[in-house]
Amino acid sequence: MCRHLCYLGPPVPLAALLFDPPYSLARQSWAPRDMRGGGTINADGFGVGWYPDPAGPPVRYRRATPLWGDATLPELARVTRSPAVLAAVRSATVGMPVVESGAAPFADDGWLFSHNGLVRGWPESVAPLAAELPTTDLLTLAAPTDSALLWALLRRRLRAGEPAGTAVADTVRAVARAAPGSRLNLLLTDGRTVLATTAGHALSVRPHGGAVLVASEPLDDDPAWRPVPENHLLTATTDDLRVEPMGVHA
Repeated sequence: MCRHLCYLGPPVPLAALLFDPPYSLARQSWAPRDMRGGGTINADGFGVGWYPDPAGPPVRYRRATPLWGDATLPELARVTRSPAVLAAVRSATVGMPVVESGAAPFADDGWLFSHNGLVRGWPESVAPLAAELPTTDLLTLAAPTDSALLWALLRRRLRAGEPAGTAVADTVRAVARAAPGSRLNLLLTDGRTVLATTAGHALSVRPHGGAVLVASEPLDDDPAWRPVPENHLLTATTDDLRVEPMGVHA
């Protein structure tokens, strides 16, 4: 399974999330503490997206190589500060391509998106859902992967005007019905709000000092970290945090 995180709050260097903590995302790429569902490391690419200004579009840096092997990112991460960051390291599902375009975060219309998990029975199980997408969306998928399709399904709902929380939860429910046993931990942000689901894997949240940090695994031993219950939707800003059941068993 992959690992992802999202930070909202006062601007911090990217390194404060990717490299500096004792259980940083970089460490989780080669020594994750919780790989339930398969895999041992997250070496099939990585990505980091950040908002120079929460009201503006995000910037992304992605590669198809292990995070620990990138010589440019550590220096970039120490001089780049942002009030809103989404980052992920990838453990590709067997049979799916290891390409830069398949690494989260996916992006469109000011959103950043990541998926930690897998879709069972891919691709046959979700072919009926894919058939509901506009042809152009299918022809322009970022990569032939389950995560890219999940983003297309979610993006369609967002473009139709669904509230973000409803769109995220409805996407999880639809895929869980079509592909029982899927792992559907989704992470979405527009730079001001973060939405995340727990459906098949762990997630923790740490509200602290006018900031909020959401991650597959806690980045340190701060007692402020709280686990998000299974099959719940987390909606968080820097001054508000809500956790509500989704009514699904993925």
